Amino acid sequence: MIEADDGAVTTSAAKVGLSTSSVYPETTSSAFELARRLGYDGVELMVGIDPVAADIDAVEKLRDYHQVPVLSVHSPCLLITQRVWGNDPWSKLERSAEAARRLDADTVVVHPPFRWQREYARGFVEGVRRLTEETGIIFAVENMYPWRTPGGELKAYLPGWDPTERDYDHLTLDFSHASTANQQSLDLAKAWGSRLRHIHLTDGSGSAKDEHMVPGRGDQQAAKVLQHLAQIDFAGHVVLEVNTRKADSRAKREQDLAESLAFSRQHLATPVRPGYALDSS
Repeated sequence: MIEADDGAVTTSAAKVGLSTSSVYPETTSSAFELARRLGYDGVELMVGIDPVAADIDAVEKLRDYHQVPVLSVHSPCLLITQRVWGNDPWSKLERSAEAARRLDADTVVVHPPFRWQREYARGFVEGVRRLTEETGIIFAVENMYPWRTPGGELKAYLPGWDPTERDYDHLTLDFSHASTANQQSLDLAKAWGSRLRHIHLTDGSGSAKDEHMVPGRGDQQAAKVLQHLAQIDFAGHVVLEVNTRKADSRAKREQDLAESLAFSRQHLATPVRPGYALDSS
C-alpha cells in the first residue's frame, strides 16, 4: 500500500507479461524484442507458435540476449499445436514443466482436454495436480468456451469448458474466452478466489469468435477486474494475450501492445474505493 495525495493506492505485486502469440504473425524473437523495448516484465512462451518457440535452447538464448524473463509457458494444447512435441498429451505437459524449469518460469498454462481425448480427460484433474506436486511448477487450467454451430453448442472439452465447478487447484482466467462464453471475468475472478493464479488479459465483444481484443475495448470490464486484483493482493502474472494480426504495420502493432501495457499498469495501481464502486456499472 502506498499513499497518494488524494488517498490510498493499492498496487498489485503481479508482473505484467507479453504472450509471444500477441505479435503473430511476427516471431517469438520479435516478442522478446518488443517486450524489452516497451517495458513488459517478461513474456509467456506460447509453445509451437513458430519453430523457435518449441526449441527451448533457442528460447534460452533469446531470454539471455534480451534480458527478458520468461514468466510462464503455455503448453502446446491448441488445435494448431496438436502435433508439437509429439501426440501424447501427458508427455507434452511433462515437457512443458521441464521447459518452465529451464527457463525459470513458475507457471504452465494448459487447456482442458478435447472431447476426443477421452483417456487423457479421464485422469486430467488429478493428473495436473500430481504434476504440480512433483515438479513444483504451477499448472493453471484455463477457462474455455462452448463451440457454437448452426445446430447449437458443441461439447468440445472434457470434463468441460468452464473450470469453476471442477476440482482444480490453480486456474487461468482468459477474458476473451469469458466473453465468448457470455460470462463476466469479474464474476469468475470472485468465484474462483485463491484458485485464480494466472491472467490472460484481453477482451471480447460477446461474439462466438474468440476475439482477443485489446483490453478496455470490449465487454469484460477489464479495468474493474484489474482493480479487483489489486485490492486482493493478486501476486500471479498478468499476461497480455491480444490478437494483433490485423495490424497493418509494425507501428500499429506496437501501439496496441503499448496501450495494453499502459492499461494494465494503470488499473493494477488503483485508488482504493468501496466495494460497491467496483461493482457498479
